[in-house]
Amino acid sequence: MNKKDKNWFHAAVGYQIYPKSFKDSNGDGIGDIQGIIEKLPYLKQLGVDFLWINPIYKSPQIDGGYDIADYYAIDEMFGSLDDFRELLAHAHELGLKVLTDLVVNHTSDLHPWFVEARKSRDNKYRDYYLWADAMPDKLPNDWISFFGGSAWTYDARTEQAYFHVFAKEQPDLNWKNPELRAEIYKMVRWWLELGLDGFRLDAISHIQKEPWDFKIKSWRGDGPWQPFMNVPGIEEYMHDLKAIFDEYGALTVGEASGVLSTQAPDWTDENGYINMIFELEQNARRRDGSGNVYKFKQALIRWQKDQLLRGWNALYLENHDQPRVIDVFGDGSIASAKALAVAYMLLRGTPFIYQGQEIGMTNFPFTDISQLRTVENIKYYEQLLAKLSKTEALEEVVRNTRDHSRTPMQWDLTANAGFTTDEPWMLVNPNFTEINVENSPEILNLYRQLIALRHDETAISDGSVKFYFERHLTAFVYERDEFLVLTNLGKTKAHLQFDETLKNYEQVLGSKKRNFAHKMVLDAWEYQVFKVVTSSVGEKGTRV
Repeated sequence: MNKKDKNWFHAAVGYQIYPKSFKDSNGDGIGDIQGIIEKLPYLKQLGVDFLWINPIYKSPQIDGGYDIADYYAIDEMFGSLDDFRELLAHAHELGLKVLTDLVVNHTSDLHPWFVEARKSRDNKYRDYYLWADAMPDKLPNDWISFFGGSAWTYDARTEQAYFHVFAKEQPDLNWKNPELRAEIYKMVRWWLELGLDGFRLDAISHIQKEPWDFKIKSWRGDGPWQPFMNVPGIEEYMHDLKAIFDEYGALTVGEASGVLSTQAPDWTDENGYINMIFELEQNARRRDGSGNVYKFKQALIRWQKDQLLRGWNALYLENHDQPRVIDVFGDGSIASAKALAVAYMLLRGTPFIYQGQEIGMTNFPFTDISQLRTVENIKYYEQLLAKLSKTEALEEVVRNTRDHSRTPMQWDLTANAGFTTDEPWMLVNPNFTEINVENSPEILNLYRQLIALRHDETAISDGSVKFYFERHLTAFVYERDEFLVLTNLGKTKAHLQFDETLKNYEQVLGSKKRNFAHKMVLDAWEYQVFKVVTSSVGEKGTRV
């Protein structure tokens, strides 16, 4: 893979690291930068090309580090700026690029800008944030935040309220202020000059807001969050950011909720603002927390089709905000984890692997609220106690909590799964004796083979995509030029009847040895990858 090519990321695979839970190097129970450095050889052996590291900036950790108190400082729990420079150097020596989160929709309420802004209405930094006249019982409007409750918090000192789309400790920045934008652009350049290779742009589609008197349109699908999701006028700011990214050749992926699949090409094509977008629609779940495979399929298919001629997809199964896919869309078995891996890894786009996904890590069996760490989940539990028992409230909260994905990485059979030599900041899943890096060669090898296909086959990295059996409830089948990918994402058999004119194929990968036939019955969680026969002698299928 030639990384000098501006589209090198088409053949690349990313790996997401939640640093607090990845590897502890100093025995304080918290993952850190030196722990990441220690595991770089593992990541290189896995075959990934770049890392996305969740926030490691100075933060009070109200929202897992997404409440930044200093854009230029590394939080002491993770190490120092020198440690980060060392990480960049070692990663680059191994040919790995490094991305971090760019969180510029909001700051922490402990950021010096906001500390100053709260002092008076005429403070220099007041206009760095969004304020409006208010009274304790009469807020500027009835907009609600993503974390529930009003998007406004009243400040008695100045008799105004400030706006926040997330927690009240995360006041939103005022992107209409040119001085604020200049500060942001200066900071972005500083990190790229340091050697960072790009960013995951957190909540980037929220940086523009509608006027406070905007009336929510009931017919729109984005519900109560319309006033701050991909609002017209955001283009100016994104063009400014793109100019900086292009200057440094930075790789960029956006968390851009509210951007429709039909709008995505304008964001991600050759002239777009960023390289790719994480769509959120595929995470459709039922009331009981189980995944809706059919809606998962339909979301992926639509985003693939709408960015086929222009644009690029960011592909994922898991991240730090979602429960483990093996228990949501799978049935808890490694067979289901493998079928899901094949289903998404060979689509058109750049796949991301979340730490532990490659070994089949599962949800945590929470039995007490004290085991959770996410602040809004704990608050929600306390609210539920007004109408539910402790057992019922806990069941409701843990069903979809993102704490499932934040338990420590399971490396080996030693104490605390090899994550730390001390008490971990969050409990290690008790199944680490069965599920760990040393004990999971089967699924690890499958991920390595899938990554190799992306590296070696232009049909996978840059080819077209065509879907079959789109209305089937569990069969996810698609063609990537000379490759045909078949997966059954369900617990029952899938019956498939192909057109007789379809090409002849030979097996490349498969959960069982099988020849291609125009009529096939896939077992539960079966996967097959076939390639067009190019000679009279077929290769043996490989079972992994």
